[in-house]
Amino acid sequence: MRIPLHRLLLAASALTLLLGAVAPAPAEASSVPASHTLPANTRFYVDPDGDAAHQAVTDLLHGDFDGAASMAKLASWPEAAWFTDGTPQQVESRVRDLVRRAERTLTVPVLVAYNIPLRDCSQYSSGGAQSDAEYQAWISAFARGLGRSKAVVVLEPDGLANLPSDCGPGSDPTGAITTGRFADLNHAIDVLERQPNSVVYLDAGNSHWRSVGDIAQRLLQAGVARAQGFSLNVSNHLATDLSTRYGTWVSQCLWFATKGPDRAEGHPEWCASQYYSPSAPNDGQPGNSVNVDDPSTWHWTDRWFQQNVGAPPAQELTHLVVDTSRNGRGAWTPPAGKYTGDPQTWCNAPGRGIGARPTANTRIALVDAYLWIKTVGQSDGQCNRGIPGGTIDPEYGIVDPAAGVWWPEQATSLVRNADPALEFNGLPGNRG
Repeated sequence: MRIPLHRLLLAASALTLLLGAVAPAPAEASSVPASHTLPANTRFYVDPDGDAAHQAVTDLLHGDFDGAASMAKLASWPEAAWFTDGTPQQVESRVRDLVRRAERTLTVPVLVAYNIPLRDCSQYSSGGAQSDAEYQAWISAFARGLGRSKAVVVLEPDGLANLPSDCGPGSDPTGAITTGRFADLNHAIDVLERQPNSVVYLDAGNSHWRSVGDIAQRLLQAGVARAQGFSLNVSNHLATDLSTRYGTWVSQCLWFATKGPDRAEGHPEWCASQYYSPSAPNDGQPGNSVNVDDPSTWHWTDRWFQQNVGAPPAQELTHLVVDTSRNGRGAWTPPAGKYTGDPQTWCNAPGRGIGARPTANTRIALVDAYLWIKTVGQSDGQCNRGIPGGTIDPEYGIVDPAAGVWWPEQATSLVRNADPALEFNGLPGNRG
């Protein structure tokens, strides 16, 4: 069989990625100053030994040249590294190893700390430390591993949007577990921010979850004022413009409740939410003429902030980052009437694609970066679309891989559906 030269070249690049011959192009040594900031020219670390790189070689060895080229493209872009378990000694060692590898390429790694007690309400991504004391020892060791190295830390995805008190009836009858959650997050911010070059973003869920005032209150309780900011859309598929607009309101609400008019101090719940309309103000539920997934219906919320918050000083507003790893085609909407229960639109949503490329040059004042926080191609869990007793995911006709397991077919689909189309990182005008 005669194989076209361009396909051979693309496939061969997959092998070089795994062997380390293709490394992230180094940035200038002075590109990221020693401070708690994320400059627009920040270059993020690319792991040459990630899931996509290994899949590229597997595809190449099996003669799947198109698949190898597709995975090689994916492997050339920076993604976050997740830290989800281990002893304090183990996590300190693994974090230190990562930041040192990044230093050798003069790039900045993105790390996710994901080990909070009662993680994910004991659902698909269950796990985490067994106690608050264990977690605080773990995150302190994580911070020691960072040392003086430059790093971006996304702190505990869903940890605020899904508090222990939200996990269901009887999950936290006295409130003590939720109080411990806030103590853990405050401790984490303190120890991480002591590292001189780390930039910390406390996760705040997504625009389809908590109302603006609710998540603002939780962010304040967790210590966001001492962090660089917050993260949105981690492991979700919601369009970037939804996240940036919602994030702007959250940032303005934080200012309104801490530095705004005296009458508003301590009252983030007064802020209009993404569900707001004059006929159903601040009720935390969709109001008349409001569609939480359609920003064209959010004009009432815009008007409320214009009238009540105005234009806060830019330097006093909290910044954010957005996960764009799977939101190129926005959220998934199941066909009407297909499911009678919860269709789990967040879980291994079919037909989705990679979104905006990782960059710290978003051209949006409050948005410090677009990042690929969720590992592209890893499963969200064994979704059943709310079918009682079901184990098969009817969207795929199989039992989905467990949460965090590499799923080559999903990775291929996300690359195929990328918007904009995915190219190799490093091509002119395409540097991450």
